[in-house]
Amino acid sequence: MQVESPIHPTPGALLAAMRDRNPLVQNITNFVAMNIAANVMLAAGASPAMVHATEEAGEFAGIAAAVTINIGTISPDFLAGMLEAAKASTMAGKPWILDPVAHFATAYRRDAIARLLDLRPTVIRGNASEIIALAGAHSRGQGVDAGDSVASAEQAAIALATERTCVVAVTGDIDFVTDGQRKIRIHGGSPLMPQVTALGCSLTCLVGAFVGAAPDTPIEATVAALALFALAGEGAAETAQGPGSFLPLFLDRLAATTPDMLDAGARIVSA
Repeated sequence: MQVESPIHPTPGALLAAMRDRNPLVQNITNFVAMNIAANVMLAAGASPAMVHATEEAGEFAGIAAAVTINIGTISPDFLAGMLEAAKASTMAGKPWILDPVAHFATAYRRDAIARLLDLRPTVIRGNASEIIALAGAHSRGQGVDAGDSVASAEQAAIALATERTCVVAVTGDIDFVTDGQRKIRIHGGSPLMPQVTALGCSLTCLVGAFVGAAPDTPIEATVAALALFALAGEGAAETAQGPGSFLPLFLDRLAATTPDMLDAGARIVSA
């Protein structure tokens, strides 16, 4: 018996809508993630564009359905493009997604993330330590790696979502998503996923695809993206021999998962 989804539209309906609209998503992400993020989006059914130059980032945001920004390999040129794209998205009323990679590590990153937050992201997706630190609490993060559990970041995520009036997604062993009022957990995935570089960054881009296709339901779209990622990860791990064989199997699973399969397999619960 299929369990009724706690979100409406269901994850499957949102996947079908995303594939039908094939949203063009502008991704200003880090050098490590560019290739794998583009492949993840293509496999899922979105249209990725890696456009970060200051001279065109704002203009391109005007034609994209959504923008995703990841500060993993930030530099002054990248930051200028990020600010232009985020500003253009906000002014146009389009969604943009912020991935605050290791924002607490240096003064330069702390200043950059403060400027980006002021441009009102629609969704913030990060690991537990990033979200705890972003909410102003003490985290145990080291570099890009989380030193805290997702469960320990839930209250920080709720506070951050309320303060910034946005959706906050904390990803890890069990994902947690909130808009400050609703609280949802997504189970699934595989221990092999953290062993493949930039999968988390790719997830941010996939969230952009879902939210770009359903901008009026950002929390439901975020949950649907995370549920698809988790289900594909679980399926790929069934036959993978390790992180090397996991990645191509994961891409295949993303492409092969149908809306009905997602609704039947997603493990989403209200917290």
